[in-house]
Amino acid sequence: MQSVLMNTQLPIDRKQAQSELDELGFVVLPGFVDAAWLDALQAATDAQFELEGDAAGSEFRQEAGSRRLANLCNKGKVFRRVVVEPRLLALVEMVLGAEFKLSSLNARSANPQNGISQPLHADMGAIADDHGYWVCNSVWMLDDFTAENGALRVVPGSHRWNQLPQDVVDDPAASHPDEILVTGKAGTLVVMNAHCWHGGTANRTDRPRTALHAFYSRRDKPQQQYQQKLLSADVLAALSTIERRVLAIDDPLNDAVTAGNELLSGFLK
Repeated sequence: MQSVLMNTQLPIDRKQAQSELDELGFVVLPGFVDAAWLDALQAATDAQFELEGDAAGSEFRQEAGSRRLANLCNKGKVFRRVVVEPRLLALVEMVLGAEFKLSSLNARSANPQNGISQPLHADMGAIADDHGYWVCNSVWMLDDFTAENGALRVVPGSHRWNQLPQDVVDDPAASHPDEILVTGKAGTLVVMNAHCWHGGTANRTDRPRTALHAFYSRRDKPQQQYQQKLLSADVLAALSTIERRVLAIDDPLNDAVTAGNELLSGFLK
């Protein structure tokens, strides 16, 4: 995807954003989502969970202790706006370079009192290859993330280690001595080099904690969810030019590398 994003106005200095992504592996942007957009995303996500019930997330994988939604680009324009947000794409480009695409758009809601922490993982079980990094994720906080309700934990700098936690850590579900919690108010965006070791923590409160995950991969890698196959005919016909481009709808290379070869997360099997 040819870069058209260098002039995008970011809510952070470009040099600072690049430095944090290079050194820490992630950048946190409070107040990224304005109040009206946040309300719309919260309402649409809640309605989709209600509509899908026990089947929620079944196009991908369901997860004990959490509710999931998958294939959200097929479930409303409010969701598709997320994946083509220019400020987000400009940050993804800092990690992956200009040739990237959406891999999936999901939601994850940590259940109240779930008592379960995700194991540390890299998305797609990915290790950087000879061409560099190839996975980048974003976390859109639809609720406040606190130390008690299942906030994201990240091991800063682990994207540079070229190792997966399950290969070198005795218990990836346990706390890591170098991990930090990423907390923030609803409307905060986290953009993360998804080779970084990370995972959701246990929700010890009486309310769910929900986020959207817009996940991108380098153009030469398979999509986690094959958009061409999953989107309905009506949605495909309604996609804008930029949506088709980001979702790799008219991309023969994506068809070749993805068809029948969709990848899972780093820990859901």
